[in-house]
Amino acid sequence: MTVNSAQLASLGDPTRRAIFELIAEHPRSVAEITRQVSVSQSAVSQHLKVLREARLVRSEPKGASNVYHIDPHGLGQMRAWLDRFWSKTLAAYKVAVEQPPEESQ
Repeated sequence: MTVNSAQLASLGDPTRRAIFELIAEHPRSVAEITRQVSVSQSAVSQHLKVLREARLVRSEPKGASNVYHIDPHGLGQMRAWLDRFWSKTLAAYKVAVEQPPEESQ
């Protein structure tokens, strides 16, 4: 399973990352997000578009607006990709600590 480079790139922007973290706390509308960040509503919408295209968030219509949620499938792909590195790192650490200590000369 590979992570789309768009997923990593989308979280590289500090404002977009802040928006993603707000949505991770609980689902929010564009208006709710705009009240929490220091950019315009149209800028928030553009950031959300990037996050949607990266499959990190999804929208759900609610009345006249959309509520944004974390996209568990896209986030799961990213987590699986990161877990590969974690597993390799833990395996290397296990080998290192199980090696007998070098004797002093």
